[in-house]
Amino acid sequence: MSAWSLMRSLSGSQWKTFTAAFLGWALDAFDFFLVTFVTLRIAKDFNVGLTAVLFTVTLTLIMRPVGALIFGILADRFGRRTPLMISVLSYSILELLTAFSPNFYVFLLLRGLFGIAMGGEWGLGASLAMESLPTESRGLFSGILQQGYAFGYLLAAVVYGILFTLFPDMSWRVLFVIGVLPALLVVFIRMGVHESPVWEHKQAIRSQTGGSVWQGIGMAVKSRPWLFIYVIILMTAFNSMSHGTQDVYPTFLQKQLVLSASATSIITIIFSIGAICGGIFFGFNSQRWGRRRAIIVAAALGILMIPLWSGLWRIPGLQLLVSLAIGAFLLQFMVQGAWGVIPVHLNELSPTDVRGTFPGFAYQLGNLFAAFIVTIESIVATSLGTAQTPNYQLALALFSLGAFLAVIILTAIGREAKGIDFIKESDEEIAAETAEGKGALT
Repeated sequence: MSAWSLMRSLSGSQWKTFTAAFLGWALDAFDFFLVTFVTLRIAKDFNVGLTAVLFTVTLTLIMRPVGALIFGILADRFGRRTPLMISVLSYSILELLTAFSPNFYVFLLLRGLFGIAMGGEWGLGASLAMESLPTESRGLFSGILQQGYAFGYLLAAVVYGILFTLFPDMSWRVLFVIGVLPALLVVFIRMGVHESPVWEHKQAIRSQTGGSVWQGIGMAVKSRPWLFIYVIILMTAFNSMSHGTQDVYPTFLQKQLVLSASATSIITIIFSIGAICGGIFFGFNSQRWGRRRAIIVAAALGILMIPLWSGLWRIPGLQLLVSLAIGAFLLQFMVQGAWGVIPVHLNELSPTDVRGTFPGFAYQLGNLFAAFIVTIESIVATSLGTAQTPNYQLALALFSLGAFLAVIILTAIGREAKGIDFIKESDEEIAAETAEGKGALT
């Protein structure tokens, strides 16, 4: 089926569910990235160093796995819908409270709590969406869902750009007041979004058999320990690939290539658009090619884009800026193309009893383990150049190559469950739990 046909096949209820998941992830990113645009203003306001403010960004990342675990357990116990609303409402309110921070220590505390709140959204939104959509449409909507993060970044950049261009002396606190707007999404979820049919089905069967949620969670963990370890390692490689190709890139453009702030901004916007397009393209095609093959193709093509993206090779006849913009678009098309498969891939691999917890917790742990990739890249860039003139170009090229290869190898040795019937899988898990319970009694 074509992408258009798949979109038309969704019912009104399914569209509302997917829209809630997409907006939850996009607005999560919107709130997270707002602080990155005003770090200098915050440092000046609180009279602290820039490093201290940047640490609050790291703290948010560190606390995200805590949120993924807490909200994930709630989702597996009480359903996906209510914990999702609590997550969105929590990070929205915390964003608003941040605007009224009287000092840096309160600001630091609120950013840590914000990390917990936002850490729960991805896993809950992804599981609710994937369990509610038709099997044949999972790939396409997985790609669209994952790029909600890039959309949120673009939205934050646009809001910041408009407000601080029109009102250059505006306080940074205004952005955080605007950050409460995602709370309105809770009203939409409350009124228009239904609970996951897969979760409801399993609860109905479990009420007849007498099994418990905790028994199911325990059995899921006990029966698949290596799957959990594997996915965490895979997510570390994926997060290294995305952070390693995005976070230091603006610094490379400005410091080593001496591009202006406006030129850097243009390239950043262009590669964000490439990311969105790539996620949708490879997510959609993973339905035909398979999840692992789509990821491997995207990562392999990403390797070919490294010379153009890093400026090691320029397209003949084009200005450096244009050549870099094309390279950045194509490389992020591949990076986020691979990422576009992840929501559906992890949810299909996950047992029903831990689908609220497992994908999100693994994703956020991988994000945590890859959080220091930027620092390592900077150290390597200095060692390849000098303290005054770090060689970001070569460091980025080497790290991106390593990350792409890690993603390819780890994906190749893993397995996939493309097109698995969630309801049938749920029934099989219930049967296994019942058999184990009877075995324990005898």
